[in-house]
Amino acid sequence: MRQAETARQTNETNISLALEIDGEGKADIQTDVPFMTHMLDLFTKHGHFNLSVDAKGDTDVDDHHTTEDIGIVLGQMFKEALGDKKGIKRYGSSFVPMDETLAQVVVDLSNRPHLEMRVDFPSQKVGTFDTELVHEFLWKFALEARINLHVIVHYGTNTHHMIEAIFKAMARALDEATTIDPRVKGIPSTKGML
Repeated sequence: MRQAETARQTNETNISLALEIDGEGKADIQTDVPFMTHMLDLFTKHGHFNLSVDAKGDTDVDDHHTTEDIGIVLGQMFKEALGDKKGIKRYGSSFVPMDETLAQVVVDLSNRPHLEMRVDFPSQKVGTFDTELVHEFLWKFALEARINLHVIVHYGTNTHHMIEAIFKAMARALDEATTIDPRVKGIPSTKGML
């Protein structure tokens, strides 16, 4: 079973998280950031992961610390659950439309963390959620999971649709990249390690 769980407490946040990569899309997400809860719920569904998150933070200040720390912990558990990465496809990509929006996400589970994000959100907020936190979450996730993550929104006018399409596309790309391919013998790298 490719799974991992942890609890992490700082002066700013308290997060418990359990992840199963080979899941059924079951989500149990409880956070103090409603928009992030929504994004994690659909990320879980579209990636066919099982994900449990209980995250509380200093949202009286703002949503930054909670959103960032969820990205950190989710990335760490993703890396741990993948283990040595034997037999995985390694690469994944997905285009996801949502009404007027088209998002594309491409991933390489390379152990070389990088985020390339080509997105211009028309609004600075979705409800009370600061849209700049999408970059913060994705960067911390990519850094801690040690993945190369490229995110492009080709077009769109509704910020909510753009962010939702990103999370769905990322889930689908990660689902593809983590899939065990029976043709892959050992580590999917000519170096012999990732």
